[in-house]
Amino acid sequence: MSDNLTTKTIRVAAAIIFNDDQQLLLVRKRNTRFFMQVGGKLEANESSEAAIIRETFEETGCHSHIVQSLGRFETQAANEPDHSLIADVYLLQLEGQPQIQAEIAQMKWISVDDQHTLLAPLTREIVLPWCVNYLASRETEAAATQIG
Repeated sequence: MSDNLTTKTIRVAAAIIFNDDQQLLLVRKRNTRFFMQVGGKLEANESSEAAIIRETFEETGCHSHIVQSLGRFETQAANEPDHSLIADVYLLQLEGQPQIQAEIAQMKWISVDDQHTLLAPLTREIVLPWCVNYLASRETEAAATQIG
């Protein structure tokens, strides 16, 4: 039997949130080891856009708005063996300072070149490479604006 036939799928919405120092906000949920994006599972009949706004408020206590949709990505789930993860990923802007809420055990800001934090597969394989490219393109745009 193929692994694909026995793998269960978890569907989530995940947020990329930067601070003014271009650090990425990550959370670790209670009874888990991996740091990951703010976000979570969609409720019945909930859009991924509504889910990411709801989850962000529940986990950080902050209202937010979607800046950009990055798309849908599939990776291995971080904390559920034999599960794959399908994540709709969004760049968000927070209104206010995030505080630990709900099921969050730990929250921290990391640099995009962090080599020490134990990261969920989505964060490690999809989010961080995107963040590196995004921040590099913003630096290039800022430099071009200063020259012009």
